[in-house]
Amino acid sequence: MQTTVRGLIIREQTTGESDRLVTLLTDEFGIIKAFVRRAKTYKSQNLSSTSLFVYGEFKLFKGKDAYVIDNAQPMEMFFDLRGDLERLALAQYFAQLTYYLGQEEQPSHEMLRLILNALHLLCKGSKDTKLIKAVLEMRMLCLGGYMPDILACYRCGTYESETMFFDIEEGCIYCKDCFRNHAITVPMSVITAIRYICLSQDIAKLFSFKLSEENLELLSSVCEKYLLSRVDGRLTALEFYKGLSV
Repeated sequence: MQTTVRGLIIREQTTGESDRLVTLLTDEFGIIKAFVRRAKTYKSQNLSSTSLFVYGEFKLFKGKDAYVIDNAQPMEMFFDLRGDLERLALAQYFAQLTYYLGQEEQPSHEMLRLILNALHLLCKGSKDTKLIKAVLEMRMLCLGGYMPDILACYRCGTYESETMFFDIEEGCIYCKDCFRNHAITVPMSVITAIRYICLSQDIAKLFSFKLSEENLELLSSVCEKYLLSRVDGRLTALEFYKGLSV
């Protein structure tokens, strides 16, 4: 049976001498793994069109044990990522995170739009990478079933106070009167940003807010720590990305 899907290649592996196994995040079917036969041969029409970060239309044939890509038509290849090692490393981290949080056989329209928008912004270079990273991490966690309880103080229901506290372990917030020792002190502007990331209905505008450099650093730290507390697996791409700035 043959089917056509639109998706983004988030992982690639060489199998055998010339075949390639790719993982796609697709709109309709979520995570799909598919073989590309003889992809590594110089005559292959699918060599460049089945590479990492290619977004396109793929014709899949469902074999006995796995999908096989019959044809690939690229729509976006994000070439500009290759010109900056830091942004390329960050994109690889986004792909690895998507691989961990995506689901097979589940519609993933919002997750696909999220990572496509993030990759587009990385290529464009118009947004701070810390903002792009924080937004993708927190929203990806929400889509993966790990949305924190950020509507109000977990204990008393207070919606806002000048200073609030984000509990990484419990995934909730507290007001100044319900503070717990291990929670991170967070100004209201950062809590507002986290609420916006988690609750906004418009994926295209998720990256549109602004914070001071200090508060952006704090948002970045909170999102990464919360993510690491929830993702079961070693994020080697994140380690590599962070190692670039050491």
